[in-house]
Amino acid sequence: MTVAIPARLNLAEYCLAEAAAQTPGKDALVVVRNAQTGEASERWTFAAFEDCVLRVAGGLLDAGFKPGDRLLIRLDNTSTFPILFLAAVAAGIVAIPASSQLTAEEASFLLADSEAHGVALAEHLPRGDIPAGIRVLTENEVRDLIRHPRRARYASTAANDPAYLLYTSGTTARPKGVVHAHRVGLGRSPTYQSWYAITSDDRMLHAGAFNWTYTLGTGLIDPWANGATALIFEGEKSPEIWPALIRATQATLFAAVPSVIRQILKYAPPGHIALGSLRHALIAGEKPPEDLFVTWHERTGLELYEALGMSEISTYISTSPAVPRRPGTAGKPQAGRRVAILPVEDGETPLPAGEEGLIAVHRSDPGLMLGYWKRPGEEAEVFRGAWFLGGDLGIMDADGYIAHTGRANDIMKALGYRVAPQEVEAALARCPGVAEVACTEVQVRPDVSVIGAFIVKKPGASLDADSVKTFAGEHLAVYKCPREVVFIDSLPRTPNGKVKRNALAALRAHAPPV
Repeated sequence: MTVAIPARLNLAEYCLAEAAAQTPGKDALVVVRNAQTGEASERWTFAAFEDCVLRVAGGLLDAGFKPGDRLLIRLDNTSTFPILFLAAVAAGIVAIPASSQLTAEEASFLLADSEAHGVALAEHLPRGDIPAGIRVLTENEVRDLIRHPRRARYASTAANDPAYLLYTSGTTARPKGVVHAHRVGLGRSPTYQSWYAITSDDRMLHAGAFNWTYTLGTGLIDPWANGATALIFEGEKSPEIWPALIRATQATLFAAVPSVIRQILKYAPPGHIALGSLRHALIAGEKPPEDLFVTWHERTGLELYEALGMSEISTYISTSPAVPRRPGTAGKPQAGRRVAILPVEDGETPLPAGEEGLIAVHRSDPGLMLGYWKRPGEEAEVFRGAWFLGGDLGIMDADGYIAHTGRANDIMKALGYRVAPQEVEAALARCPGVAEVACTEVQVRPDVSVIGAFIVKKPGASLDADSVKTFAGEHLAVYKCPREVVFIDSLPRTPNGKVKRNALAALRAHAPPV
């Protein structure tokens, strides 16, 4: 399957226009307030949702935003987030989805680095630290724009024009911006059947936050592009609520990180877990333990389909009802995607079956990013000739199944998010009493890894794990904070002085966390 990309394409129009015209009265978005009963606080049909998106787009343009401007979105996981995101995209404004959990320090960096012209803030976030000249929209102001008198038209954007910019951890102390074009909607289309097996009758419930590319794509963009219904839960997402919520909302597809699936199995009463209309569940964001698939099937009678992806291209390897799982692998390349295993050091010639190397995606893939925002150096590192290399190691077997065997760089996975150790280290290095610090992923149970911070104290410093974690919480988003703190006498280094992160985890045995 080859995806044909037209010269002109607007991502918001791709998501909404067809369903709004053909099934205007069908639910596009349902916001659920009660997990037990499925009671909805908001219900948007495709026609009403498209109308409000285009009115907010008109409001943004009338407020002075211009096509090509950048708008940082720091809203909570409510309907206002996707409304504003799609409204910006519809108007030709580059949306920047970000977490409302970011500290003021982290948010200030995103504002400055992105050169954003405006920022939308959840009501609980402070406005005082926003530089002069940047337009601030509160969540209530965004809601008011839903009734804006002028309804804009979809901007006539080129398929390769920037649609949104999202930040992910790079190989330096600061996050890097990944720029996606309007063509990304069509670029995601191999996912529809190669992972979801989605139809217009489906109701998609996603457990993640909208600022994450996994949720943004799987939970919103893809269901709407297929005329399906997206479900949002606005309450507390404790592990025990998911089975009842899935039943009450009549969700047919449920997407989450493996840790959420594991929590569902842990907190559900013993025996069979009834999940109502659910056809199957989807997992991505972190490597699942092998027994998760078997246990899920035993407890629910349903299948669990895995996908491997990243912010730069979303998912590109997966299993599905048509591609049965093969233990030890993440699945096959999705239909139409060109994926190969390349030598780690150099070369563009794919390795033969059975040899480990870097998983590569052909740079012609329409789902691939335009590039990194103002990071030509990092961009050059991930492209090798005609191929994009995301840093994942893998082995492809003779049947095309790919086993994910690790990372060629130091990127950590925390709660499904990619986190650069350099970013955490840069924050903790400012903690009083810290002489040196290095971070790595630490396996605390066979199926659970967390961020670990290995710290050398300054002479005479009075420092404990709680004070380090408190400091981290003041300077880093929750998901970036270390869950374990280990104090050691010195950091392990190579002869040329580089920290040996692969040797850190072994030090826990000799210096237990405190």
